[in-house]
Amino acid sequence: MKSLLFAGVSALTLAAMTPAALAQDGAVEETTSGETTAASDEAEAAVETEASEEADYMILLNEWEGPYGGVPPFDQIEVSMFEPALEEGMVRARADIEAITAQEEEPTFENTILALEESAADLGRVGTIYGIWASNLSSPEVQAVQRAMAPKLAGFRDELYQNAELFQRIDAIYNSDAYDELTPEQQRLVWDYQTDFLRAGAGLDEAQKARVGEINQELASLYTEFSNNLLHDEEAYVTWLSEDEIGGLPASVLSNAKSAAESRDNEGGEYAVLNTRSSMDPFLTYSTDRDLRKKVWETYYSRGDNGDEYDNNAIIGDIMKLRAERSKIFGYDNYASWSMEKQVAQKPKAAMDLMMKVWPAAKGKVAEEVAAMQAIADEEGDFIKIAPWDYRYYAEKVRQADYDFDAEEVKQYLQLENLREGMFWMAGELYGLEFSQIDDVPVFQEDVRVWEVTRDGEHVGLWYFDPYARAGKRSGAWMNAYRTQDNIDGFTTPIVSNNSNFVKGSGDEPVLISWDDASTLFHEFGHALHGLNSNVTYPSLAGTAVPRDYVEFPSQVHENWLPTQEVLQQFALSAETGEPIPQELVDKIERAANARQGFDTTEYLASALVDMKLHTMTDFTDFDADTFERTTLEDLGMPEQLPMRHRMPQFSHVFSGEGYAAGYYAYLWADTFSADAWEAFEEAGGPYDKETAAAFRKWILSVGNTISPSDAYEKFRGHQPDTNALMRDRGFPVPDEAAGDVGAEAGPASGEPTE
Repeated sequence: MKSLLFAGVSALTLAAMTPAALAQDGAVEETTSGETTAASDEAEAAVETEASEEADYMILLNEWEGPYGGVPPFDQIEVSMFEPALEEGMVRARADIEAITAQEEEPTFENTILALEESAADLGRVGTIYGIWASNLSSPEVQAVQRAMAPKLAGFRDELYQNAELFQRIDAIYNSDAYDELTPEQQRLVWDYQTDFLRAGAGLDEAQKARVGEINQELASLYTEFSNNLLHDEEAYVTWLSEDEIGGLPASVLSNAKSAAESRDNEGGEYAVLNTRSSMDPFLTYSTDRDLRKKVWETYYSRGDNGDEYDNNAIIGDIMKLRAERSKIFGYDNYASWSMEKQVAQKPKAAMDLMMKVWPAAKGKVAEEVAAMQAIADEEGDFIKIAPWDYRYYAEKVRQADYDFDAEEVKQYLQLENLREGMFWMAGELYGLEFSQIDDVPVFQEDVRVWEVTRDGEHVGLWYFDPYARAGKRSGAWMNAYRTQDNIDGFTTPIVSNNSNFVKGSGDEPVLISWDDASTLFHEFGHALHGLNSNVTYPSLAGTAVPRDYVEFPSQVHENWLPTQEVLQQFALSAETGEPIPQELVDKIERAANARQGFDTTEYLASALVDMKLHTMTDFTDFDADTFERTTLEDLGMPEQLPMRHRMPQFSHVFSGEGYAAGYYAYLWADTFSADAWEAFEEAGGPYDKETAAAFRKWILSVGNTISPSDAYEKFRGHQPDTNALMRDRGFPVPDEAAGDVGAEAGPASGEPTE
């Protein structure tokens, strides 16, 4: 139950009517003695229709059938099923909770905590599939369900976490003598439940609980509106190109632009630049038309900020007022203090200290990069001052001039399918996993493919791959867990997915991706490996269910295996000749690794710093999102030549839900772990050192949240992460600072409570 609600179901939408209400209001008509036979026939037909519809949507509630421990019934799903199925799921979940609280027996781990772990399974199955539709197959029909149902799920969550009888049972276990007799994993789980119930308002009075419930329902609606506004702007704006507007674009970019136009039925021309990062970024890198670069840049960075009905600025203000009010009710100074309490960093100051350690070095690197770019622009007689829409274009020129590195030349060796095979090979070398493509399970879209994952001939799980962009699919790349591993009643194998937004090629044409996109591919696969290697007892502690500022660590460290010689020589093969990438080009990749590190780090940190500064505010009277963003960046000394990575009106990490609110710093925090962990492999003799890989699997990938991340990392590494490893990794100057300053976090180290 807890893992279900904290894994993102609270951001989904639920049905407007229960099946019982549906039968009463829609199928059964009151009759009078004067009614005609036709009316009775119509009533009977309506009853039969309702019964049929109920039978249809029940597929979403039932246990998954088929091979591999059961699989999602994607081939049997219709959007119309979600509302009644999700509502019925809530009804059944309520019954599960009532059965727990109605017990006369004293609360024990088995009759309360374990019962909670096994509750709401029906709702979990519905929520999983609905989440897939909302993220990958969004449509006006799906969005209508979201708008209607977001408050209902928020209300259900509050109903659970404000259940006084249920909290009393959890609290009694946490404070009992029997707690000391539990296993460390069980203690961790009890602590996790007790802490989350308190943080959700279990200790509030009735008036406070009621107000928190109102706030949560309002927020749920605002998050949905923010997301749908952003999706609108990503799909509604397209930059169409004519033949005389494609100057500088290499063949692979032109091919993608042509495929993008075809996906829109060529309604505006033969070539199109979609309003997504994967389409915008290469255009800005290569287009010789500065006016068009500016147009594409402004279109992309104005998403959610066009002053129309889809503008997100006012929504941000409403969200922040409600978050601040709720934080005050909970007894915290600000939202960040509440949000970060269970994270590794624990407090906003710790996150700010790390970010401000890196910020000056990142800005200094930007100044060097801009100076080099301006020199090239001047040398070429362009008579311009570097602007944000110029950065990628001239950065590529600098990279070619200083490092003899041509990103397009490298791209010819980066075939998506070959790199996928490279990821599989890496997982086999490190963790003994093998991947075999299967076709005996349904998928939710024809481009999705599935692999069975095994180790030593034993089934481990399934991996779904959804690589291509489509209408209704949210932008970016991500990993999902369709089924979480557990070992309560036999070993339940995980089902995970990786989703991307590459432009699909025409026919058998290989899909070529950039070096940055290849790194992202390995990153997201790292999340999948975290889920696939999980080996714990309870689902709420399994796989990626770790603190937000730790969950990116296993994924980020896996980016490092892409540039290894073993992967590149076997899987970076020329699209034309099939020959492996030349060592000379590999050397150039290595030399140019940090060529644009100033840009990459500064645009990210700007968003993370704005996020943290926003969520440490307490007064949102007369708050204006646009003014806050502008003045905060000015105070930070943001270089004028680049924007923050996610401007506030499009910052879905923060305003489409609460997953990364006051938490975007997590990528940098996690990278302190990943940089230090990679040095462990280097110190051991190389990236494929078997002993180090085994330790990484044992203490990082397999344990989930059963022990504190700090303890787990120290068992793997022998010490807490050295922040200087992060500076070394990014090519920044290393200040004289002691190691091991990012390792403390809330929670019992081995199941013991922390006061």
